[in-house]
Amino acid sequence: MSAEQVHRTRHEIEVAAPADVVYGIISDAVAWPLYFPPNVHVQRLESDGRRERLRMWATANDRITSWTSRRELDPEARRIEFRQERSAAPVTSMGGTWIVEPCDAQRSRLALLHDFTVRDDAADDVTWVERATDTNSRAELGSLKELAERWTRLSGQVLSFEDSVRVDGPAEKVYEFLYRVRDWPDLVPHVSRLEVTEDEPGVQTMSMDTRTADGSAHTTTSVRVCFPDAGRIVYKQTSTPALMSAHTGEWRVVADASGVTVTSRHDVILREENIRRVLGENAGVADAHRYLREALGRNSTVTLNLAKAYAEK
Repeated sequence: MSAEQVHRTRHEIEVAAPADVVYGIISDAVAWPLYFPPNVHVQRLESDGRRERLRMWATANDRITSWTSRRELDPEARRIEFRQERSAAPVTSMGGTWIVEPCDAQRSRLALLHDFTVRDDAADDVTWVERATDTNSRAELGSLKELAERWTRLSGQVLSFEDSVRVDGPAEKVYEFLYRVRDWPDLVPHVSRLEVTEDEPGVQTMSMDTRTADGSAHTTTSVRVCFPDAGRIVYKQTSTPALMSAHTGEWRVVADASGVTVTSRHDVILREENIRRVLGENAGVADAHRYLREALGRNSTVTLNLAKAYAEK
């Protein structure tokens, strides 16, 4: 650590779920974008089961930040130590610990500890980091509590699927179409409005109005992280329609000897309490799955086919 002052925070929450369930959620960092509101994307760079290296993108005080962290997992003690190896300014160092302690067989307590330093100990920057840490920690702990306490039902509320199209054209053209979202209102029929900012190359924040087949309109906001060398664009909706409590996804472009496969993936957690309000009094989880599979898949397939036409012309 540098000579700057070390600032420390601690956040705790009690969860009506077994300690092993809580530990299982925090140990699976790649799933955090679907589970935790601040997290946009997590890429596992290295792992041996006990030690791992992660590249992470998350919101902090309405700003998108990115860093690389190392984590040491101790499932027996239910502790995870983490340390950023490269922090985002104004942070010069950041680390901490997740600690899960059983209260009894069905209840546990989770503590999240942070320590950090800030460049030159600038008071405004310290306040900014403290606010971001507090906001994100509370959001993560609140989401974790909600997830863990309905863990036995969660698998039925998660929907994941993919749609793919073959393209007889260059992968670069397919990726170009998917990357240039600011042009979609003129090119994609179900997109009526789209505003995008890209303050950092490859990290896009967008607000989009879309129409579904029944004529209803939805406004969503998303963050997209673009990987042109890998032919991938991953995204997270930061505001979602009423049927979804979380929605992440990916556009993937893969070239082979005979052409290109472009794939759209969706991962969704249902907002179960809104199903009847949106789909009718007799609707259930299966109806919500069908509705979202059809609506999201239809729009994605339209976009995939437009990307195909763009690359093949």
